[in-house]
Amino acid sequence: MPEPTARRAPGPARHELPVVDDLALTAARHADRLLAEARERGDARWVAFFEAIPDHLRDDELRALRSTATRARAAYGPNDSVRDVLSADVTEPFLLALDRLLRELAREFNRSRR
Repeated sequence: MPEPTARRAPGPARHELPVVDDLALTAARHADRLLAEARERGDARWVAFFEAIPDHLRDDELRALRSTATRARAAYGPNDSVRDVLSADVTEPFLLALDRLLRELAREFNRSRR
């Protein structure tokens, strides 16, 4: 029986889009800071929520990267937000980095559809 081959996600590889890769790595660094503050404060809920996010932002392929960024963005809900628990020094830069990443991913998606 032949060995299964790994299927590559459609579209360009992440390293072929340096702007997306740089934005994702920037968001990962901000996520590290946010996670460190959540750990310092002993906030188990937000530690559990954000624990895997930095690594995913560093390693995910494009489609998964979009899902990871959207999931992380969900922490800024109108009724229950990470902003209510952690300082603006860590929450706001992360939010800005996520929004920039999501915008660039949307642009790339639209470019690839042409």
